[in-house]
Formats: sequence, structure tokens, C-alpha cells
Amino acid sequence: MALESILYISDQASSRNSVLAALEATGYEVVGINSATQALALLFIMRSVVAVVLHYLARERTGFDLLRSLRAIRPRVPIILLCREQLGPLPSGVDASGVYLYDTEQPRENLTSQVQRWLTPEEPCPEVDDRVHCGAT
Repeated sequence: MALESILYISDQASSRNSVLAALEATGYEVVGINSATQALALLFIMRSVVAVVLHYLARERTGFDLLRSLRAIRPRVPIILLCREQLGPLPSGVDASGVYLYDTEQPRENLTSQVQRWLTPEEPCPEVDDRVHCGAT
């Protein structure tokens, strides 16, 4: 049986190692990549992915375009957006259910515990409305 995995997509080399370490501390296998195209291919073939962690901006696509494409492939996989600024309403066609935001200004160790909470099935996931804000809620 394959280990459950988190797919981490980021083109931001400056924070990649600390985010990878925080995600690995959750106990999941972490697959870190810097290509949106590669991320879509991996999500399609890797059935072990239980969550996607995405820096809001990516070189190849905006975060929302990539979010829309990820949803088309695996509609029920939770997606965690790492961002610094408050985000406004989601664009048309972007499903906000199962989308969580994490403020990158928070300590990395908080990311570990927050991801564990979001991925624990016993704890219901909060509903997200059409206005998305950074934070650990």
C-alpha cells in the first residue's frame, strides 16, 4: 500500500525547504515540485495524494488557474493555499469547498499542526465562502 502523500507546488525557492520540513513533520510523504504542469500530471496518476499545498502564485499559471485545473482532476482533494495577503472573492468557476488558507507570516511549525487538523477526518472541515482570507482558520 502506498503512503498517503501531500503534493507541494511552489516556485519560491526561498521558502521551499522550510515548508517541506513543516509538511514532512505531519507524517505524510511529501512530493515537492516547482512546475504546475508536472503537478497536474502527478495528481492525475498518484492516487495516494490526500492534499495539495500550493503557493498562491506560480510562474506558469496564477494560483487560481492552477486551483481550477487541480479541481478538475481531483475535485475532493483538499487544497491549502500559502499566501501573505488577503485574497478577495474567488473568480468565477473556482470551487472554494475544501480550500484552506495559511498565512505564510506565521511560524512554520504552526503549518504542521494546521495541516494535520485539516486532514484529520474526525474533525469537520470549516466551510469556505466566496471570500477567501489568509489565516489559520
